[in-house]
Amino acid sequence: MGTPRDTREDQVEAVLERLYDAYPDSTISLNFSNRLELLIAVMLSAQCTDERVNKETADLFEKYDTVEDYANADEDELSEDLNSITYHNSKADYIVTSAQMMLDKYGGEVPDTMDDLTELKGVGRKTANVVLQHGHDIVEGVVVDTHVQRISRRLGITEEHTPKKIERDLMEIVPEDDWQQYTHLFISHGRATCTARNPDCSDCVLEDLCPSSKLDSDVDLASGEAWG
Repeated sequence: MGTPRDTREDQVEAVLERLYDAYPDSTISLNFSNRLELLIAVMLSAQCTDERVNKETADLFEKYDTVEDYANADEDELSEDLNSITYHNSKADYIVTSAQMMLDKYGGEVPDTMDDLTELKGVGRKTANVVLQHGHDIVEGVVVDTHVQRISRRLGITEEHTPKKIERDLMEIVPEDDWQQYTHLFISHGRATCTARNPDCSDCVLEDLCPSSKLDSDVDLASGEAWG
């Protein structure tokens, strides 16, 4: 049986209060200057660090400026331009194909609905949520990346395993006004303290709220199995 909803809502309120205190300037870490650059950057960030993406897009956004530039790009050349990015061959295909669709179907504009964004090749709900939130100021969900998934489960806020189910769970218990910032705060905390393999529980502002804390638990945080 899972934790009652009221208990989880109280926990979320306490967690958010502390994280807002700890990370007052938490925000998206990808560099972009318009909606198209945001979409490209988020597409590239899948299974790749934001730091690496920012390094690559510094030159990429100089070479490719418009939707037409990407739609007409030589896919092999674009892939070579992205060669330090994880899965650069697939992502080059996604970008070219998506740019062509934006020209053909959306007047060369980045779509502003979840349904339309997720029609673009290589764009799932997580990417679409980021683009809606930071490109169109539309917040209709919670971006569930690896940090959000990991920390939400460690804290017992959700017991779900897939991003789609985790997002649905979070949308029921996280105040809607906090949906966007929830992600940024959890990413900041995941990078600084609650890392995947060696979380620093002794220096964690959430330690006393966390049922997975190593300070009073023999549970392996990553797998849920006992320490060997």
